[in-house]
Amino acid sequence: MRLAELSGRSGVPTATIKYYLREGLLPPGERVTATQAEYGEEHVRRLGLVRALIQVGRVPVATAKEVLHAIEDASLPHDARLGIAVESLPPPRGSAVDPEVLEAAGGRVAELRNALGWDHATTSVGQEMLVTAVATLMQLGYPCSAEHLMPYARLAGELAAHDMDLVEGFETPTTQLEAAVALTVLYEPVLLGLRRMAHAEEATRRYGKGVGTRS
Repeated sequence: MRLAELSGRSGVPTATIKYYLREGLLPPGERVTATQAEYGEEHVRRLGLVRALIQVGRVPVATAKEVLHAIEDASLPHDARLGIAVESLPPPRGSAVDPEVLEAAGGRVAELRNALGWDHATTSVGQEMLVTAVATLMQLGYPCSAEHLMPYARLAGELAAHDMDLVEGFETPTTQLEAAVALTVLYEPVLLGLRRMAHAEEATRRYGKGVGTRS
């Protein structure tokens, strides 16, 4: 397909596609003339990933390049490529927390990890996000002991297994990695939306109709 068709298929304006090509976010097409190139399904798929990163995930272009480079680095083992790609995604901006509280929160998270038998990714972005979140809860006086966190952690473990099942449904290692990154970005809002909907449902069951709904 030519550039105009690629734009129509992907929903990305031609000017934006040209920018992604210049920045190395999209591999070049197969040159057919001095001024025209042919593009394939891999370009449609890659544009979907780039849009997920930059437009939905608000990932800076430089960071998006790091993610895509990790995906394409065939010299690394599959799990290492997946880890680097997902870890390159920036975490949400956390609130300012007292360093002593942050250290105490790290202890609680370590206790939780030990109870779960989670021995990997001790310095991951996910761990940093969790420690900051727990520290904020501690600072504001809300419950956040390992016991309180355990139900969330167990559900997260089940979700992780489901995520990997989804990713393994894609045929090639590269498309699996692309899917893992895209789903990390795109499914986090899904989880938040479902949790809030579930809260409204549970509140209605417990306290009566009209709770958690808008007039």
